[in-house]
Amino acid sequence: MSVTIDITGVPAERIVFSPSPLAELGNAVHVLAEPGHHPGHHAWAAATAAALDPGLADRLLEADFMWRSARSDFLLPARPRETLAEELDDLDRMDDEKFVDTALEISCSALYARGGVPSPLVDEGARRRALDLAAARGPRQAAFVERMLAAPTATRAWIRRLLEDCDEAFFAETWRRVRFQLAADARHKTELMRRKGLAAALADASGALRLEEDGDGTRIVVDKLLEARTSGRALTLLPSAFGRPHLIALYAPGWQPVIMYPAASREVGGTESVETVERRLDALAHPVRMRMCRSLARGPYSTSELADAYGITAPEVSRHLAVLRKAGLLTTRRRGRYVLHQLDFSVVARLGSDFLESVLR
Repeated sequence: MSVTIDITGVPAERIVFSPSPLAELGNAVHVLAEPGHHPGHHAWAAATAAALDPGLADRLLEADFMWRSARSDFLLPARPRETLAEELDDLDRMDDEKFVDTALEISCSALYARGGVPSPLVDEGARRRALDLAAARGPRQAAFVERMLAAPTATRAWIRRLLEDCDEAFFAETWRRVRFQLAADARHKTELMRRKGLAAALADASGALRLEEDGDGTRIVVDKLLEARTSGRALTLLPSAFGRPHLIALYAPGWQPVIMYPAASREVGGTESVETVERRLDALAHPVRMRMCRSLARGPYSTSELADAYGITAPEVSRHLAVLRKAGLLTTRRRGRYVLHQLDFSVVARLGSDFLESVLR
């Protein structure tokens, strides 16, 4: 499973690495809404939340469906600017229908990836669908979506004031601290792309990004637990100091694709593919293999020893060991004429965090 972005024929100068203050503000308020996703920012989230004005905290809760479980697309600008004010000005130039679609499409549309869906501002069926989906998320989201559909211009102004108040309360200081790191990361990726090509720059950004080139064209593949395809005449990649473990791809039809990746993610450790995590979970799901792991965790065992311990044939043991070995869960060494198998503690210890990173990516 993956998000595939077709960039066939896109010139190198239209593939841009650049920080965005609006995107980073979206990440910052997400961290405040879901601190459990970001244990590395626990101290920042706790201190910032404790210092928030209660009125501002309530307003953030009122609108948090736009950044809590996913990110509304208007928070991922395809043309990053130097300042938050400039990016908010760009949003002001967007018409009401497009703004409302970008604000609601993640949480209030089951048809996000299909495109051509009428706006809830002009289509009664789309309006009812948006309100029904919002109601399922709770009264707070239902009330906010109802207000947005009834008075989109006023609600947009309210959202801008909210983001400006967040900037004044905590984000301006945070942005001053991280913007140089993000700019340096973007410059490094740009130089790497110039010297070694886009594939190297993508690999440096995240192990979950890769470039595919063949007779059918050129594609960027984003390893995620969903299936989607899009294309574009340009591509923007946004580094984020608050991003990990999320790797966000904007793939809405008709929009320029945007990828937001964790800056300097290699410092935290490797990134396992979704396929690898699935294979490891499947390997451990079988009850016999689960029981065998009890022995393999305590020390090295041969095939015959495991067959005797669990009352099954040596060929059966070999088949189970082959599944565990293919999943990368075993280490194997030879002692004389015996081959000994043992659970790889380092891999198993990371499995929980690898799973969480895969579902949050």
